[in-house]
Amino acid sequence: MRDYSIRAATVADIDGARAVMLDAVYRDFGTGYVPRWHADIIDPVPFYVTPPRHTLLVAVDERDGAIAATAALDARGPEHPPNPRWLAERFPSGETAQLRRVYVRPEHRRRGLARRLTEELLEFARRDGGYRSVYLHTYPHSPGALGLWRTLGKMICDEREGPGRGSDVAHFEIPLA
Repeated sequence: MRDYSIRAATVADIDGARAVMLDAVYRDFGTGYVPRWHADIIDPVPFYVTPPRHTLLVAVDERDGAIAATAALDARGPEHPPNPRWLAERFPSGETAQLRRVYVRPEHRRRGLARRLTEELLEFARRDGGYRSVYLHTYPHSPGALGLWRTLGKMICDEREGPGRGSDVAHFEIPLA
């Protein structure tokens, strides 16, 4: 059984965290790097490390020191467009803790890392005191994503269904309390 430590990323962790995130967008999402969507992956420090209300967590494999998983939180709500207007209004920037970049390398999956990282992000948001809601979006075809997020929160919009279907994205609200 492997042991993992979960901690806030330091500048020394950035290359390993970036590799986990880029691997996910290429392998799991099939989109590859898209500058307008993934600028935070290329340079995560100003997005997650420097701002006091944001964080980037890493799960480190204690056997070899490699970054096995990432998870981030910031105070930016979903933007309209591309998201539905009502969603952007329900989760305004500044009041919304948005979970981002919860990615686990395939060889480290099914060990509870995404759940542990999410629990740490939620605790970070509670300690902040200024967040009133927690939001995330995910791609349903991402391995394990829907199962995890359904156990932790409520799907509030599935863009694959209904009138005016927009994209292959599912939106969730996670209880903060």
